[in-house]
Amino acid sequence: MIEKKILIDDRLPWPARKLQNVIQQALKVAPAQSARVIQDGSVRVNGYILRKPQYMLEIGDRVEVTYDAADWLPLPPAADTHQEMEVLFEDAYIAVVNKPPALLTVPTPYKERNTLIALLEKWMQREGTGKQAFCVHRLDRGVSGVLVFGKQLEIANALRDQFEKRKPQRRYLAIVGGHLAQQEGTFRTHLTTDKNLNRHSTEDPEEGELAITHFQVLETLENATFVSVQLETGRRNQIRVHFAEAGHPVLGDSRYGNPIYRDIWPHRRIALHAESLGFTHPVTNQSLEFKAPIPPEMQVLLRATNSNERSPSQNSPTRRQQRRQREE
Repeated sequence: MIEKKILIDDRLPWPARKLQNVIQQALKVAPAQSARVIQDGSVRVNGYILRKPQYMLEIGDRVEVTYDAADWLPLPPAADTHQEMEVLFEDAYIAVVNKPPALLTVPTPYKERNTLIALLEKWMQREGTGKQAFCVHRLDRGVSGVLVFGKQLEIANALRDQFEKRKPQRRYLAIVGGHLAQQEGTFRTHLTTDKNLNRHSTEDPEEGELAITHFQVLETLENATFVSVQLETGRRNQIRVHFAEAGHPVLGDSRYGNPIYRDIWPHRRIALHAESLGFTHPVTNQSLEFKAPIPPEMQVLLRATNSNERSPSQNSPTRRQQRRQREE
């Protein structure tokens, strides 16, 4: 882990104060890599995460970088990412996809070319099953799992209407930091966005969007918790914000997380996976449900914890037994 703190002073000329240039010089990396470090939320300016590589710094600005070289290896080429995209279902009207992590669902204002929707459209054109896909809902870049797309705009709008009415069943799996006080519960807040595009709960319902997240503990790990999450609403960053505000951030979340959990989650992706999606087919009215298996990074952590608890030394109780003894 590399941590750097930079104070912008008058010795740095104006053209060199562009955030991307400052990070490039501080980390001794290529321009594209410094831009990725910024866009992935590893840079703070005056205490706030800033994701704009072209931002011009002022004298007196304090820049902090938390940088792990192992996490910023080059992304795989588009061909490799395409191979990871799994089409779970397709007909003349919809396509259901298992999204890999480290891939945007749709382009941002930066007009990225390597996105899930672009890869899906290339796949459909190659297979002769369609030419265009319309986004219905999204997953954050570091999140994997099930997404549905419409093949015509009216089909996508019909699916969006189901989401607006909270009809689809959406189940996520997550590994969050620390131990939850309750085995199950519900977060119900109103989410708003600050000037840095970060989301947070507000006490004024007129300022935010209603966000409802149900959770259930599946397994308590050594310094984390494996949870099942059911979304009633689908606001941007909803799961991540709710668990972070409760003091249990999703592992790997550079925006809302806590770096103390890097030792147990060294991966670049977020420990959040959209495991299942159920909805009504907009044309046939058939009830459909699709599932994507838990990703390997999460499997490894769960297996490692379970292996430790199944293989104690001969004279030592397991961690689970120790917790039970303390409770008694």
